[in-house]
Formats: sequence, structure tokens, C-alpha cells
Amino acid sequence: MAGRASGDHFSAISAAYAEFRPRYPRELLDFVSSVPANRRRAWDCGAGTGQATVDLAARFDEVIGSDVSAEQLARAPQKPNIRWIVAPAESVPIEDQSIDLTTVAQALHWFDHERFFAEVRRVAAPGGAFAAWAYMSVQMDGELGAILDRYEHETVGPYWPPERKHVDSAYSTIPFPFERIEAPQIEIEQQWTLAQTAGYLRTWSATTRFVAQRGIDPVVDVERELAAVWGNPETARRVHWPVTVLAGRI
Repeated sequence: MAGRASGDHFSAISAAYAEFRPRYPRELLDFVSSVPANRRRAWDCGAGTGQATVDLAARFDEVIGSDVSAEQLARAPQKPNIRWIVAPAESVPIEDQSIDLTTVAQALHWFDHERFFAEVRRVAAPGGAFAAWAYMSVQMDGELGAILDRYEHETVGPYWPPERKHVDSAYSTIPFPFERIEAPQIEIEQQWTLAQTAGYLRTWSATTRFVAQRGIDPVVDVERELAAVWGNPETARRVHWPVTVLAGRI
């Protein structure tokens, strides 16, 4: 999700982000929750609108969700055992040695990694763990998939922020300072209509940068291309993403 020290790509599209970003599968949350020695308190950093935070709250006594964007957190659900904090990833008002699991969902690539990992070490309780994950390029079958691929790599390709390279490399370019734990292979799968798919494309940082620099919405044209082969636009079609996971004990 969103959260960085040097900028914020998602505040202006918080409503769309909350509506159109996919939720994470149960097996992913079950795996990351199994890594720490205890399940008292988790910190979900770069929480955005809280997709992962809410699922963690069902598995931990307390969860702290933090993000640099107040606009994003304002759209996050309110739960008795979730505390929301507006703060950069690299400096959070969390007590030393108080966090059993730190998670980062779709946001680690935005952080200053050296400073952030130092903060993770500071707040980690004995037996603490860390897990971060990101989903790769969106995939659909046949011509629909080819259209989405052209949009990602050609239409808005030049507008991706430089940090996006970490996602393209499946996070292999991010130095990982903890004892690595092998994660299971995981995929996100959704059944989406044409409007939902177009809504998701409008939440991309590359799309928002395209609009800011050129003053036009590039999704209009790609939605027209998709509609030509989609059939009934209300028909839900399979959309999926492979997920990369970094997990380790601190």
C-alpha cells in the first residue's frame, strides 16, 4: 500500500485505492502470522486504507497501522484493536521492543530501507519477525491480458516512479537484513467486471503521474480496448497477480 518518507503517490486517489485495490488471500496472512513467536501486537507499516491491517487484527491482540498519508488512513476501517498512526515508515512513535510482527503490504519499495530496517529492529520484541509482500504485474487470459500488458509497459511505462524497479525484480534488489524464512507460493485472484478493472488501473502510481503531467486520463482509451473484447461489461472475469514475499526472524 502507501507510505514513504520522501513523498506520497496515493493521497489524491484514496477513495479509489480503498475501493479497487485487491484484498490479500487468507493463506498469505496465515503464513506471515505464523512466523513470530507471539501474536500480541503487530505493526502494519505503509498501511494505506488498511486492507492488510484489518486481516491482521483478526489474528493479533492489537495492531498498529501507520502511513504517511492521513487521507489514506481516514478511509481505513475502525476496529477496537487497531490503532492508526500518521507517520513515515522510518520514524514511528512505537515503543522499543513492543512489536511481535512488522508487516509491509505493497509498500516496501517506497521506503528508505536502511533507516526503516533499523526502526524494525528497534521496535521488535524478543521472538519478533518481519514480513513484506508485493504483487507483480496484473494478469488476465488472452487478448485482455495483452492489452493490460501494453498499458503497463508502453502507455504508462515511462511514468512509473524509479522505486517500482524493486517490484519488477520481485524485491530481490532490496537488501534483506534478517534471517530469511521460505514463503509458500501465493497468488491473488479476483473476479472483476470491466469497471472494476479500469478502476484498479486508475490507482496505479504511473497512471496518476501520467494524468498529472499530461492532463488526460489514459485509462479511457485502454478501457475502450478492453470493452471491445470483454463482452458484457458486467461479466466478472478472472484477474490475478503472483505475489512475492520476504519473511524473516529479527
